Amino acid sequence: MNARDTSLEPDEQAVAYQLPQAPDMARDLVHPGVMRAWLADDELWVPSTATVSFKPLLFGASQGYYVNLLRVRGSGVVSRHRHSGAVHAMVLKGRWYYLEHDWVAEEGGYAFEPAGETHTLVVPDDVPEMITWFHVSGGYTYVDPQGVAQGYEDVFTKIDAARRHYEAIGLPRDYVQRFIR
Repeated sequence: MNARDTSLEPDEQAVAYQLPQAPDMARDLVHPGVMRAWLADDELWVPSTATVSFKPLLFGASQGYYVNLLRVRGSGVVSRHRHSGAVHAMVLKGRWYYLEHDWVAEEGGYAFEPAGETHTLVVPDDVPEMITWFHVSGGYTYVDPQGVAQGYEDVFTKIDAARRHYEAIGLPRDYVQRFIR
């Protein structure tokens, strides 16, 4: 049976699930207006560099992943990194590409990046602002062109960066908790 199954009588279709939810499950997380209000230029973007920032949507601390919006204002190399887990991306504004591939991720497009891949993210000169939704499993190891590790980023470093930023702009220390599941 699926959501459109018409074998049920109309009265039966409009009845909510009657049993308790699974014990100890995480709370739902809903952010209204992500495509409007969340894309607005405000203090809730967490700066990574002078031109790169992110807005958390979900920190899956118990499973080692995060979902965020990445914003780049300015062109050039954003980072070179290796994935320890798979990444899903949906371009909301602008476009970007990897030096190691012949495809371009454009507004409205989706990209899948497999675990183990290493690539160099570039925003073209004619793109003043890029915003992409990323679901990142595991983390990134930042590397030089020869693969030598330069740093890393994962759900816990993202939580820490968000916590520090939100405190710096006057929000309570526990503000970041709203994103953690």
